[in-house]
Amino acid sequence: MELLLAAFLLAWGGVSADHPDMTFEQVAQAAIDSGNTAAQQAPSMDSLKPDNKIDPQQNAPKVKGVYATAHSAGGARMNTLLKLMDDTELNAVVVDVKDDWGYITYDTGNPELQAMETTQKIITDMPKLMNTLKEHDVYPIARVVVFKDTVLAKKRPDLSFLNEDGSLWGNGKNPPDSFVNPYMKEVWDYNIAIAKEAAKAGFKEVQFDYVRFPEGFEKRADTLQYTKDDRARIDVIAQFIKYAREQLTPLGVRVSVDIFGYAASVPAAEGIGQDFEKIAQQVDVICPMIYPSHYSTGWFGSNIPDAQPYATINGATKDSHKKLEPLQSLKPIIRPWIQDFTATWVPGHIKYGKKEVEEQIRALKDNGVDEFLLWNAVNTYTPNVDYN
Repeated sequence: MELLLAAFLLAWGGVSADHPDMTFEQVAQAAIDSGNTAAQQAPSMDSLKPDNKIDPQQNAPKVKGVYATAHSAGGARMNTLLKLMDDTELNAVVVDVKDDWGYITYDTGNPELQAMETTQKIITDMPKLMNTLKEHDVYPIARVVVFKDTVLAKKRPDLSFLNEDGSLWGNGKNPPDSFVNPYMKEVWDYNIAIAKEAAKAGFKEVQFDYVRFPEGFEKRADTLQYTKDDRARIDVIAQFIKYAREQLTPLGVRVSVDIFGYAASVPAAEGIGQDFEKIAQQVDVICPMIYPSHYSTGWFGSNIPDAQPYATINGATKDSHKKLEPLQSLKPIIRPWIQDFTATWVPGHIKYGKKEVEEQIRALKDNGVDEFLLWNAVNTYTPNVDYN
């Protein structure tokens, strides 16, 4: 990642909106408002119940990992990350194989994917990277950003959302991000093809991110032009995950999903199509993004949740457990994303360092959760942290 861009992203709060650059409050109220409607429209959980849910990576370690952009994974920063993992209890890395803009980040060798002209060869030697991770006993996880895909949306507007004048819809960012349409099976198969290539490359797990409609979609669902059917958005998303897992499990890879942390604390988010339970029952691992900086005043009894890392993670983890209790044998591993960055944009924020990272880990451990992932947009992680 270019340094100027990286610095901007860190100042803004993260690489992506699902990761740290928006508060849960922007979508939580819509989730609450639409909860009753979703309950009335949605099919039963049994209709989405997965068949033969067996973890394809039963010998996997308890994952304690970090995020690496494709630029970091394919560049000199990887040496720093490897040393961090060699010297600590960290043992996994989440690598962008399809990034936040929609680029496939390495040459898959798949002619159909190459024909899409959506590949940007940021990681120039994937076999070498995978061999290096294996040598260092690092568990490799492939991150695939699914429905936020500006690259594909621009190339194939028919797979996206159009404004009333026929132009491609984009969100309010500068430059705007566009999403592709979760109702489109072609979009499903495109992303699953990328995931299958990651499995062939040697990744042990595929982590789907942005498995949702655009934020605030309920406000524009009836004005945008796009292909749709009678399914509720929460069911479309859950059905995609079920389909993806059915395709990937035979390849021996786990399926994990990043999900808004607040989704464990509120009714189903019909607007963006995220239902914590429906998604969780489909996956091997659920990764709620419970960054303290994402919660605003009042969450878990804190005036400034960012300044109370233990209390915030403690409350969010308890909510996650409670939400997953009904799943019983279908309950996935809980592996939250936690915060290793300072949220300078949050009023009253505190500087995050060794103590704050350890407080989050302690809160997880106190709630029986011993797996986690650390997020830092530019992949610079706090030294001398006790990760046990």
